[in-house]
Amino acid sequence: MPGAYLDDDEVSAARAVELVDTGSAWLLDVREAHEWDAGHAPGAHHIPLYEIEARQHELPEAEQILVICHSGSRSRLVTDALIRADYPTANVAGGMTAWQASGAQVVRDDGSPGAVV
Repeated sequence: MPGAYLDDDEVSAARAVELVDTGSAWLLDVREAHEWDAGHAPGAHHIPLYEIEARQHELPEAEQILVICHSGSRSRLVTDALIRADYPTANVAGGMTAWQASGAQVVRDDGSPGAVV
């Protein structure tokens, strides 16, 4: 599915898990460092909200980007900005709270079980 983009600007956590697991999407976590350190999705890329503009060059231009935060509010802001900048982007509805509730894994950097804070 690389090269095929979503038609919607928001996806459920369950759909996000599927897209990330199949390599069809690049997951961008925009939470603060302490939230990331407590637990994040395996394979996620961490760029805190306040660093997005300065680190925009790190984003893939030809991959579907899914943006996630704790509950979906901060990621919605980033999603809207990236859509305006012509990135293929969708917000993960419900954020990491929904990700974890869907049964998806949450880990720390060392691979041990993490928590959503």
